[in-house]
Amino acid sequence: MVEANGIELTEQEAELYDRQIRLWGLDSQKRLRAARILIAGVNGLGAEIAKNVILSGVKAVTLLDDQIVKEADFCSQFLAPYDSLGTNRATASLSRAQQLNPMVELKADTEELAKKSDDFFKKFDVVCIIGANTEQLLRIDAVCREAGIKFFAADLWGMFGFSFADLQEHNFAEDVVKHKIVSKPHEKTKTELVTSTVKRTLTYPSYQAMLDFDYKAQSYARKLKRSGPAVPLLRVLQKFRDDVKRDPMYSEREADLLQLLKIRDEIAADMIPDSAFVHVFAQISPAAAIVGGALAHEIIKTVSQKEAPHYNVFLFDPESCCGFIESIGVDA
Repeated sequence: MVEANGIELTEQEAELYDRQIRLWGLDSQKRLRAARILIAGVNGLGAEIAKNVILSGVKAVTLLDDQIVKEADFCSQFLAPYDSLGTNRATASLSRAQQLNPMVELKADTEELAKKSDDFFKKFDVVCIIGANTEQLLRIDAVCREAGIKFFAADLWGMFGFSFADLQEHNFAEDVVKHKIVSKPHEKTKTELVTSTVKRTLTYPSYQAMLDFDYKAQSYARKLKRSGPAVPLLRVLQKFRDDVKRDPMYSEREADLLQLLKIRDEIAADMIPDSAFVHVFAQISPAAAIVGGALAHEIIKTVSQKEAPHYNVFLFDPESCCGFIESIGVDA
């Protein structure tokens, strides 16, 4: 976990982060100030995560992306200016990202994620991977678990998004509010609210838990009916990426819809309606803001060790426009 290691905030930093310090405390802000974050995949979702993490006042953020800026990026990627079309997406995002908070060290890395060695990821306190295939997610999560690095995976297909957290064994402090009786005996009962800080620990499973999760199990049927087919839909979209080596594209909408329905029939027959695939083409800005904001908040909570993080999957359903938490692979 990130340690402050005697870091002191400058007068300028204390002034800039004053509201945050009052919200979650000086020690938490010092932990943020010491944290090095990797965000791999600077699409619209990655831009939203980067924005919030940079504004929080971490030590350093590395933006890793080997893709070029395309027209579709302008649906949600606000860090890359329009005149950067055709240039590297991480490099194009650097200037606007730096303007958000000049005190954060920013770096653009244009190498392909799959070519990064295991040692590369060990330089960070938090690794956030966006848009990767299953093989890379498993590899990088295994590296992070071995090195004690907090791992997040996230994606957004159109308006459907998710995030997964593997924090291994995570310690945090949580404020608990209770009523305390302050009246004397034989008087009418009077109470006042008392806040105490409680230290807690949660143990998280690896990303393999996502692959092992049986969404067809009878025990999950009632929850699936209540929350909708988000989990099997996620499995279909990830398999499309693994098989086709890209995400569904609006320019190939008709052919990609047929492929998505074919995968659906193979691995989740009768679980996902055809209408669920209407919203999975090109990342949409409002959904990127919701999923990216939620994940960035989780990164901030994880680093600061303040308040309970999600345990362990966040899903955003475009049909209901609601986000909800699933505990996948977690021992109850």
